[in-house]
Amino acid sequence: MAALAERRIIPHEELKARAEQQQEPQQPEAVARPEHLRLLEALLFAASAPLDEKTLAARLPEDVDVKESLRALQAEYAPRGVNLMRIGSKWTFRTATDLSWLLTKEAVVPKKLSRAAIETLAVIAYHQPVTRAEVEEIRGVVMSKGTFDVLMETGWIRPRGRRKAPGRPITYGTTEDFLSHFGLEALGHLPGLEELKGSGLLDNRLPPGFAVPMPSDDPGLRDDEDPLEPGDLDLGLAPPPERVEE
Repeated sequence: MAALAERRIIPHEELKARAEQQQEPQQPEAVARPEHLRLLEALLFAASAPLDEKTLAARLPEDVDVKESLRALQAEYAPRGVNLMRIGSKWTFRTATDLSWLLTKEAVVPKKLSRAAIETLAVIAYHQPVTRAEVEEIRGVVMSKGTFDVLMETGWIRPRGRRKAPGRPITYGTTEDFLSHFGLEALGHLPGLEELKGSGLLDNRLPPGFAVPMPSDDPGLRDDEDPLEPGDLDLGLAPPPERVEE
């Protein structure tokens, strides 16, 4: 009885407090985020246009591996509503592709590309660098100057250089705006032969040996190209039309 009398009676409020304390989950310690990822994230968010790795490296500490950091940041943002995407040789944040419907707004398109412009763009995309005459030869039809002008205005094609051939014709290729508009990371992601056939864009009964060329992602001039000359851009680059496409 003496032992029982010495036992302390715990008030109800204290018992309740102890029970609640035991039920509270232990909060995990916050993992410190690497400072260079925060810097990289800030640079990309603040930029008004996509940035290349060289530009990013110039603004980060020297010991930072830019390529590895971009991959880490890309993986971190992969499940989010905003993704880090590579467009050509540059990086930018974009709305996740599966959420694009949120920003879709119906509008009247004031101008559509003609069939000739679409075919010309496809030829340039797959066969670049290519001259105007080579585009006409591949399509099998003479092209109007307006077709090239429209594609230049969209910013999807650009003059690359001059072919080392008689007349030194201008060569053309696609731009980063082309990749961005069509959701391509690089030219190597253009649909191949089987993809084009599967989508119905090519006839399954193709001639033997038919192949779809895969252009290089190297923006540099080829061995058969010379650099553009001063004044080329001021001249509009596209030669005056001699014949008009039907």
